[in-house]
Amino acid sequence: MAQTALRTHRGGSLTASHIGTPVRLGGWIHRRRDLGGIVFLDLRDRDGLVQLSCDPAWTPAEVLARAAGLGAETVVLVEGTVERRQEPGRDPAMTSREVEVRVTALQVVGPAATPAIPVARREGEEPAAEDLRLTHRILDLRRPELQANFILRHRLLQRARRVLSDLGFLEIETPILTKPTPEGARDYLVPSRVHPGECYALPQSPQIYKQLLMVAGFDRYFQLARCFRDEDLRADRQPEFTQIDLEASFVAADDVMAVVEQVLVALWAEAGESVEGAFPRLRWREAMERYGIDKPDLRFGLEIQDLSAIVGGEAAPFLRDALASGGRLRAILAPGLAVLSRRELDDLGERAKAAGAGGLLWARRTDAGWEGQGVKAIGVAGLDTVSAEPGSLLVAVVGPDTVTHAAMHAVRSALGARPEVPRLRRHAFAWVVDFPLFEQEPETGAWIFTHHPFTAPHPDDRDRLASDPGSCRAQHYDAVYNGNELGSGSIRITDPALQAEVFGFLGIGPEEQRTRFGFLLDALATGAPPHGGFALGFDRIAMLLAGASSLRDVIAFPKTTQARALLEGAPVPVSAAELAALHLTTRSEGGPDVR
Repeated sequence: MAQTALRTHRGGSLTASHIGTPVRLGGWIHRRRDLGGIVFLDLRDRDGLVQLSCDPAWTPAEVLARAAGLGAETVVLVEGTVERRQEPGRDPAMTSREVEVRVTALQVVGPAATPAIPVARREGEEPAAEDLRLTHRILDLRRPELQANFILRHRLLQRARRVLSDLGFLEIETPILTKPTPEGARDYLVPSRVHPGECYALPQSPQIYKQLLMVAGFDRYFQLARCFRDEDLRADRQPEFTQIDLEASFVAADDVMAVVEQVLVALWAEAGESVEGAFPRLRWREAMERYGIDKPDLRFGLEIQDLSAIVGGEAAPFLRDALASGGRLRAILAPGLAVLSRRELDDLGERAKAAGAGGLLWARRTDAGWEGQGVKAIGVAGLDTVSAEPGSLLVAVVGPDTVTHAAMHAVRSALGARPEVPRLRRHAFAWVVDFPLFEQEPETGAWIFTHHPFTAPHPDDRDRLASDPGSCRAQHYDAVYNGNELGSGSIRITDPALQAEVFGFLGIGPEEQRTRFGFLLDALATGAPPHGGFALGFDRIAMLLAGASSLRDVIAFPKTTQARALLEGAPVPVSAAELAALHLTTRSEGGPDVR
């Protein structure tokens, strides 16, 4: 409740229903306006803004003088009466637009220095640079738009808890100090003081623990789990993050996906968006073929086509040579986009090159036929076999699939962002299934797991595990939304012999298996039910539903892209004594150990 010994209401919650009510409020001075002896103050609290009116007609002279000297971000307690505003507020951040509080008493309880960054911004004014905002994060977090993000985040968390609890899932916490496990990224290591030379790891996910809970008979588990991964950062990635983690026993993939759909539909509803479950499904190979990526944006069409068959003898030698070497001509036909300028086409070409392609071929369809630099390369005869209306644009890349997938995805994304491209739907959820179980490491050619080594192979592919690993599908499934991966899951390996076989295939011998995973193999040997689970990237979901452009706008105290915490100044060097207590030394580059 807002009512305490010091206040009766939050100012941002006041409405016309409170007119005539005496109130005590507390908050921060957002703005001050002096108008000929009358002082107006915008008071800000968690619920928003309310106008305070200090007028000689009802405000004592000493209170009016105090109000006239207030600076931004000063914390005050005020008393007064709620009255209707003569002119409703036009500021969209002013939540209490219909009313004002006529001040009779005002006390400064939190004097404030001049803010290093502005909290109140004029309409159209950009916020301060991000590094400056993160350095002064306390002020940044006072901005109403960020506070709205965190209020939404709270509601989403509670909605997820309610949905999973109603479905019979138990919220169980798993350890933060744990053992290093292979999950695709580097671990953050924590040296042990009491066990010299040994380290804990911060969990990349609760993967093994949630499997152990299924073996222990808990049947359905979930957790709002904190996870840690030491990897390069992007706008949608942080070294520590939150995921909605779940696992269930006696399930198939369809059962897990049905639960996840219920959670996602509820989260979108909490944010005021109506979506339906039963998301469409795409096989991984189909997604790569049609969209060039395994998290396609399905809000628009522009599917990738294989036009290799139209390449004839009149095509340029480089094109024929690429196809002879096993490459393909992959293209997108974009109706209505022949209007793109040469500069815009060059920009598309640069995107294709940045993704690894040698360049981008393009041709416009006019009433008279095809024109553009792609005509000479592909050949008129070949292009004339393409069914295209005048005004269409054809863009294409040639090369191996590893190149054309990425390049055509980059080009498709750029085209799909254009206003001329019609939206088929606003919310485009989908499942991507039948991922490969293994992939080859580009440098060495060695087989590595595509996701993690606890994912069960597709039952139809089990016999090819040793003879043809590249053809083995995983019982893995990803949830995607508008071109974003929301989370991943799989059916797990429950046979300890199969789990040991997979470890061995990945180069983890029997002795190392016992050292690293003996506790899991022993648990599976006690009798493990069939089980599977999922993990939703909660920070990303909150970012998308808040309409934010970065995870840092929905995480209270985030790290920079260099993994630094600017507010508190972490990480920091530690003293020799602290290192010695952990039995550690440091070594300067090219120099001796420093103790």
